[in-house]
Amino acid sequence: METSTAHVLTSSPDRYAKQLASHLGRKAEVRDEEAGQRIVIGAGSCLLECGDDLVLHAEAPDTETLERVKTVVASHLERFGSRNELVVSWA
Repeated sequence: METSTAHVLTSSPDRYAKQLASHLGRKAEVRDEEAGQRIVIGAGSCLLECGDDLVLHAEAPDTETLERVKTVVASHLERFGSRNELVVSWA
């Protein structure tokens, strides 16, 4: 399994996680898990974990699918948080 993580600095991690899950939940499956909400995008997924900031844990069976998950999640989150200049940097 390929994985990647991003720490998104924000004072409102819960709000952005809820907004992202709600928006993507129209076209993707959203699962509540102990650690947060998981958005399933095709064969990949992204766990949204809220703490002092928003932590995104993307995973997929291959690099191409992982890149798709990362692109979808980051583009939507950065658009929602453009006013607060949210930046998603994957590691």
